[in-house]
Amino acid sequence: ILLLNRMTRHGRNCTASAVYSYHEKKKDTAASGWGTKKTRLGKDSIKDFDCCNITLQPCKDPVITPDGYLFEREAIIQYMITQKRENARQLKAYQEQLDKEKKESQEKSVEAKLAKMEKFVENESRIVSKKYSHFKSETAVETLPDLKATSNDTCFWIPEKANASASTNQMKKPSSQILCPMSRKPLRMKDLIDVHFTPSSPSEKSLTSSSSAVKYKCALTHDAIANSTPCVVLKPSGMLITVEALDKLIKSDMMDPFCNKKLSESDVIFLQRGASGFAGSGVELKAEKYAPSMTIS
Repeated sequence: ILLLNRMTRHGRNCTASAVYSYHEKKKDTAASGWGTKKTRLGKDSIKDFDCCNITLQPCKDPVITPDGYLFEREAIIQYMITQKRENARQLKAYQEQLDKEKKESQEKSVEAKLAKMEKFVENESRIVSKKYSHFKSETAVETLPDLKATSNDTCFWIPEKANASASTNQMKKPSSQILCPMSRKPLRMKDLIDVHFTPSSPSEKSLTSSSSAVKYKCALTHDAIANSTPCVVLKPSGMLITVEALDKLIKSDMMDPFCNKKLSESDVIFLQRGASGFAGSGVELKAEKYAPSMTIS
């Protein structure tokens, strides 16, 4: 009985430790209902390295951008066509706005010329002297000047003045370039590079997980490739290899072993990937849900 009731040293609910563990903090936050809730994302929440960044499905005809983002050819081409149509629509709307502004400026210039002519005619008509009455009452109420004619400022209550003060949404000139959905950099059709995966046999296992079979392997060393394996794509041949194979076998002479072409730094494209379950690998693997917090001052 004593052994059953005894708390183990590394028990989850052990309160004798001086360290406030992750499990205890998560349990207390969920029980209290206060404070921001954070949780680590598992491997099911991370995209596999061979999945498209648009469809999130394994690529059948993969292409890669110069920034290292992998896409399905059909998905990225459809995206580029859609964005091109959207750019054309925005450019047409911007041109209509310019034509409208030009027309309004012409109408204003015509109105200004007419107002100038009317003012000239009015000033010319005042040259003739008017009769002066000596019996004019000093206490007579003078008429107020016309507010529309004398006021140069904008006024909300006068329709003519309110239109000038109304804020209009001015459309900026849209860009005609097609941007990558991930890097938001300009992307052209000829920038897409074909990627060739080397499939592995069903008997080959992952280096990080010996119980699961891997789909692809390095084209040069035939090492298994997992989500946490850094990989590069050689631009001339489009073959996928590991960074370790690049450092040990290719960097010495910078030659593509699959097509015997000289490589430059821009020909080596690092694949932007996800990560395994709890390996950081440069990816933020935490989800946060903000909630009210209670502080004591």
